[in-house]
Amino acid sequence: MKRHDKLAETMPVGGLGIIALESSQEMGQRVNDYIVEWRHARAKRHTAASSFAGYNKDSFIINSACPRFGSGEAKGIIHESVRGDDLYLLVDICNYSLTYTVCGHTNHMSPDDHYQDLKRIIAAAGGKARRITVIMPFLYESRQHRRSARESLDCALALQELMQMGVESIITFDTHDPRVQNAIPLKSFETVQPTYQFIKALLKNVDNLNVHADHLMVISPDEGAMERAVYFANVLGIDIGMFYKRRDYSRIVDGRNPIIAHEFLGSDLEGKDVIIIDDMISSGESMIDVATELKRRKANRIFAAATFGLFTNGMEKFDEAHEKGLIDKVLTTNLVYQPKEVLDRDYYINVDMSKYIALLIDTLNHDQSISELLNPTERIQGILKKYGQ
Repeated sequence: MKRHDKLAETMPVGGLGIIALESSQEMGQRVNDYIVEWRHARAKRHTAASSFAGYNKDSFIINSACPRFGSGEAKGIIHESVRGDDLYLLVDICNYSLTYTVCGHTNHMSPDDHYQDLKRIIAAAGGKARRITVIMPFLYESRQHRRSARESLDCALALQELMQMGVESIITFDTHDPRVQNAIPLKSFETVQPTYQFIKALLKNVDNLNVHADHLMVISPDEGAMERAVYFANVLGIDIGMFYKRRDYSRIVDGRNPIIAHEFLGSDLEGKDVIIIDDMISSGESMIDVATELKRRKANRIFAAATFGLFTNGMEKFDEAHEKGLIDKVLTTNLVYQPKEVLDRDYYINVDMSKYIALLIDTLNHDQSISELLNPTERIQGILKKYGQ
């Protein structure tokens, strides 16, 4: 049975409401457009769907805002009733393009600002919603997920705070360490991998890509990325390699121990195309260092794929790496803010995740299992067959 026919047999939990905070308005509109289209088609074919009040609407987006006072303080406002709604809140804590004024000075919004705005909107709902789900692609403070000294555990604190405010579940993508969900063991926490979307984007945008163990290899840039690289390699039936970072633990530079060298573990790379897979590209130094080491080992084309393209130091280093032939393509998703300078690069591939998020929301609103969506193995095999792999 097709997914849309299966959903039509069940009634939604409540009226669907999507609140896209200012940081995620573009993504929210894309997600809304997909759901509107699907529900229009579903209502035409199934009487049960068309009879549910508010099921077939022109828009599921609920207007909200977080205006600020001159002092920089803010408040959350929801401009419509949310009583009894199944609410889905989208927030991009990495959207630094947004600004606000503090006593005449312009501030760019930080992850802390976005997280506070999320809490303001939850508070504005006033407990009237039937269920609240937060979709936060880049999990707030996820890089501060464990205590290695006398440090704060920011991610765990944030998760517990959201649950205390009445959030039912959290959906995030490619969490730095999924074990942070241990902070909220009685609540739903889903970390989603965009493996299928990466493979689809590669097959669609890269010419002569041969998905075979003799021609293609997946590389984990460090030991922390091994789990996603192992899955990636297994579903494609290709080999895996790994770098581990030798660090100088006697010094701290910019808040971390500097990397001395990247050591490689894996089979011969000569003549093979390589996919470097990681959760994020921050400054990009580590990714370029790994690409340099791969070229030294006579790898052919190198594709750098990361769920979150933060590019905190700009694109100049990637431009240089591309011109030198170190990196052929860079793939990141639109789960976080993408500046125009990134989208304009001819070597950049934008991996769109809006349809996937729409599927998750539509399925959850019907109180159906999302297990099939979280395990994309079957869809990956289908796309490989489609492209003759």
